[in-house]
Amino acid sequence: MSASVMSEKKAAKSGVPTKSIKERAFHALLFELIGVVLFAPGLAWLLGQSLGKMGAMTVMISTVAMLWNMVFNAGFDRLRRRIGFAMSLKVRALHAISFETGLIVAVVPLAAWWLSISLWEAFLLDIGLLLLFLPYTLLFNMAYDKLRERMVARSNRNPPTRSRA
Repeated sequence: MSASVMSEKKAAKSGVPTKSIKERAFHALLFELIGVVLFAPGLAWLLGQSLGKMGAMTVMISTVAMLWNMVFNAGFDRLRRRIGFAMSLKVRALHAISFETGLIVAVVPLAAWWLSISLWEAFLLDIGLLLLFLPYTLLFNMAYDKLRERMVARSNRNPPTRSRA
């Protein structure tokens, strides 16, 4: 039996859905696009920066975050399949906190450089972003998982028909 078949069987047995690279990329891109649209204008106004400069910074941060999102969630899902825990509110909160903490390491130096501010100021800015994105991360992932669950259930009820030619 191949490793991928064993992995699929283990995932099905644990109740943890496996996600393709394509779906992970879609999830991350959707998360970041919505985040940029929601938060870039307010950040530009709050920091007295141009929308263009803040838009570019949020896109840079989003690119880093998107890559981190895919890596982090792949590892998280692997851990979940191995241990088999449910996605309770407590686990979702821990997931969101862990993701955002890891993102700080990459974002602080980037923001400091782009905005020509100190690492401390960039760290404080990142804490502010974290406070914005933490509830957004939690709510987005809850909504995404619910919609995904419905779509998977619907596709399982209505499997595609094959035409005979």
